[in-house]
Amino acid sequence: MRLGLKQDKGQAFPIYVVVVAGLLFAAFAFFAVGMASATRSTAQGAADAAALAAATDARDHLKPGLSLGLLKREDWEKLLKGELLDLEGACGAASAFAGENHASLQSCSVVLPRFEASVKTDKAVGESVVPGTSTMHGTADAAAVIEPRCRLGDDPVDPGDGDDPPPGDDEDDDEPKPFDLKCKGGDVTFDPLNPDPWRELAKLLFSVRLVD
Repeated sequence: MRLGLKQDKGQAFPIYVVVVAGLLFAAFAFFAVGMASATRSTAQGAADAAALAAATDARDHLKPGLSLGLLKREDWEKLLKGELLDLEGACGAASAFAGENHASLQSCSVVLPRFEASVKTDKAVGESVVPGTSTMHGTADAAAVIEPRCRLGDDPVDPGDGDDPPPGDDEDDDEPKPFDLKCKGGDVTFDPLNPDPWRELAKLLFSVRLVD
């Protein structure tokens, strides 16, 4: 009987080793999955930041040479659609923000009102029991849009005798008049003779947000 008991113990030990080894492998595999998930999260955060940075940079810059005080009504209609924004620095801003989030910009495209960015993380997932993770980098895509928040009002703020045309329509005006911009959340009065800095005005005229 004692001999049989020793034999049973000897047979059980290899099974125990196999079970423990399997549990350890599963634990390391779950750890690898967690590392991969964290890398993916880093990539998505970097892509979101890059897309938002591209759209924000475009919103904050007008095409070179534009003077807000000299714009005619038709120019304001284009401006409020985003057509007079300067897009040249958008992808540069996207690249800079991707770098700040530990990733590199792989591609960037701008077709108003949409800004798209693709990134790859600087660091790989790392060594693990899962083959290939040492060279596996996180990748992600994101897109942001610029959305107009305002439109031109129908009349100047100071219409005088009531016969004055909307801003920019009267070529004989010696001095441009302030006028209203009808915006979500409330009207904005723009004074061509004393314009706010464009970056401040742009925040009122346009919103920037991520999209699918």
